[in-house]
Amino acid sequence: MKYSELGTSGVKASRVALGAMRIRSKSRDEAQEIVRTALDGGINFFDTADCYGDGASSRELGQALQDVKADRSKIYVQTKFGIHREHDHDGSNRYDFTKDYLVGELDKELTNLQTDYVDFVLLHRPDQLMELEEVAEAFNELQSSGKVRHFGVSNFSPMQVELLQSGLDQKLEVNQLQFGLGHTGMVRQEMHVNMTDAPSVDHDGGLISYSRLRHMTIQAWSPFQFGFFEGVFIDNPKFPELNETMQRVADAHGVTKNAIAVAWILRHPAHMQVLLGSMTPSRLREMMAGTDVELSAQEWYDLYFAAGNDLP
Repeated sequence: MKYSELGTSGVKASRVALGAMRIRSKSRDEAQEIVRTALDGGINFFDTADCYGDGASSRELGQALQDVKADRSKIYVQTKFGIHREHDHDGSNRYDFTKDYLVGELDKELTNLQTDYVDFVLLHRPDQLMELEEVAEAFNELQSSGKVRHFGVSNFSPMQVELLQSGLDQKLEVNQLQFGLGHTGMVRQEMHVNMTDAPSVDHDGGLISYSRLRHMTIQAWSPFQFGFFEGVFIDNPKFPELNETMQRVADAHGVTKNAIAVAWILRHPAHMQVLLGSMTPSRLREMMAGTDVELSAQEWYDLYFAAGNDLP
């Protein structure tokens, strides 16, 4: 396992982390095995959110970490908040960045996770009704109380990060974004600069270059998905060329396609962290093996082309 600093936080986190969204569907014994597999493979970073199963994922993760007797001083736990679900209104939801809501949700997460603090907390999705002063007060209280050590965002554009950062005392260290061979828009647009074709349309505001300039770590979520939760591309007949190329590269490195999908993300000089959401221990081990694969530049581009991209 390889490790790198998240943002400028001083935290040396594993290049891949365990995303616990789906752990809520597992039994207590199964959850223990998943967490133990991650720890044995060198993962020291665990990600969840208050809205995953209304806290069920965090409860399962917290219990599993207790069951395997994980040393809290040697692991990092991250959660996300800000998505407000109201089940008494037909399941409707909104984003809520008010101080009372954020502080209250963080307290619930500490209970769910059976811990006194989280190492990182992220605002889950941008709230257009955000009042900077409210967020600043919430972050200050959470930091001064020792309940949160570092802060970040998820699914924020560069200008949204700039706006939020302008009102905070704390540096935003990470931005959690969807990225992978099935979701390459962030790099595709940066290659089609000064063009008028469809890939040249900037949907993200130059997120990769911006994050590198601001020393923010991109955490890649759903790295095996194509589209927005439309399915995985590995062994999917919709992507024959990609799977053929992945297998060729995997054979050359003595690993699986799961490892190559991870290695492709890690090869980018932005030093991203990959969130692994698999709840199958054998597959999780295959994915973790990607941290030890060093793709050549040509292999990286071959995979990029096989995913349906081109160069101008």
